[in-house]
Amino acid sequence: MSELTLSIIKPDAVAKGVIGEIVATFEKNGLKIAAMKMVHLSRREARGFYAVHRERPFFDSLTDFMSSGPAVVMVLSGAGAIGKNRELMGATNPAEAAAGTLRQRFATDIEKNAVHGSDAPETARTEIAYFFPELDIVNR
Repeated sequence: MSELTLSIIKPDAVAKGVIGEIVATFEKNGLKIAAMKMVHLSRREARGFYAVHRERPFFDSLTDFMSSGPAVVMVLSGAGAIGKNRELMGATNPAEAAAGTLRQRFATDIEKNAVHGSDAPETARTEIAYFFPELDIVNR
């Protein structure tokens, strides 16, 4: 059964010019792009998206970073899309990420770690809805 997940190519990876390489990695590994757009989040929008982390010490630096430049948000579709995306991303800390993963290849550090992916079906639904109306999602 096909599953949907949200993926974000963060401002650091967009600035490095690796959008195409990241999208190609998803496609080569059986994930389809069901929706995609470039956004430049305001600080308020970034704070809204990451509200679940509001009490964490990294919240302000994370939302400042996520509003620092353009990002690419997309919905990925495929069998086990959430787990597959997380496997392709690698560990949050790129120093601990497995060889060949997106974070090992493109991240700068634990904060500027190139990509974001939903961690569970409920999170995916909420995160997708933050950026995309239902009608914008195709290629399921």
